[in-house]
Amino acid sequence: MTSETQQPVSPERILQLMWGHAAPMIIYAGLHNNVFEELAAGPLTIDQIHAKTGASVRGLKALLNALVGLGLLAKDTAGHYLLTPESAAFLVRKSPSYYGELFRHTYEQLIPNWLGLAEIVRSGKPIVSLDQPDNGAAFFEKFVDALFPLNYGAANALAESLCLSQLSAPYSVLDVAAGSGVWSICLAMKSPQVWATVVDFPQVLTVTRRMLSRFGLTDRFRLVGGDMHTADFGKDHQIAILGHILHNEGEMRSRELLAKTYQALAPGGTIVIAEFLVNEDRTSPPHSLIFAVNMLVLTEQGDTYSFNEIRRWLEEVGFQHVRSLDVPAASPLILATKPPT
Repeated sequence: MTSETQQPVSPERILQLMWGHAAPMIIYAGLHNNVFEELAAGPLTIDQIHAKTGASVRGLKALLNALVGLGLLAKDTAGHYLLTPESAAFLVRKSPSYYGELFRHTYEQLIPNWLGLAEIVRSGKPIVSLDQPDNGAAFFEKFVDALFPLNYGAANALAESLCLSQLSAPYSVLDVAAGSGVWSICLAMKSPQVWATVVDFPQVLTVTRRMLSRFGLTDRFRLVGGDMHTADFGKDHQIAILGHILHNEGEMRSRELLAKTYQALAPGGTIVIAEFLVNEDRTSPPHSLIFAVNMLVLTEQGDTYSFNEIRRWLEEVGFQHVRSLDVPAASPLILATKPPT
């Protein structure tokens, strides 16, 4: 093809990427200034939002119009701003699917570390390593409860697939690095026969306790504080859940963790792994590839992995029947079975 027949290359996508940092910061500014909360009661003008929030008219004008441009607010012909169905569902605090804490996490914890990315790429080392227990405990304590709505759909789908409502005998769950407890909580809500052991740093377990109290499940949970690589997992669990853990650990530590989990399961037990999976060539999906960069920024060895990589690790440990389970999440869950004998 000659240059005369080629279509001109547009800079539009490059310019959009240049401002990729802006959207989460704009959303956080709206959350921080209670814009979405005030609009949840009905449409308002800029002057009315100024009166309710105390934010400057100049600042609100720029912010609200940008949110309209992002499709997260609408504006009528009379100058009233109003929520869209998307922002009403995910950016209002009273919503059960509130994602706002994730934007606080991005604004306060991720973006400051990402500012050093160019040098991190050169050195291959993070500025602060979250795979060190002290750093990790402080970091995760601040945002694990924000992950509850993000993982709730997948956790509930897992619980449904296990047909737990039909249980007639006690069913033991191990939730490794449980964080908010969303995975084991969803399972426990399906049957009073479900009992859970949750493992995480003591600081993080304060969040877990709060969630368990909210759902009235405290009496059926045993909380084990400590580093998951040294903490006592117990034994003879029917199911063990590693919900978005391996990406933080790197390959060697992930394999060690899978082996330890294998020993904690009863014969015939199931391991469940949630991860941001990449394809075999590491060319898609973009979200998982970007998350691998996040692991470069925040950990010594962390990464994202493909289904077949994790499958090989599981089979090397002794697991069988490695399979995927489609759930409402960025990637399917990975399940595998410990042989019955």
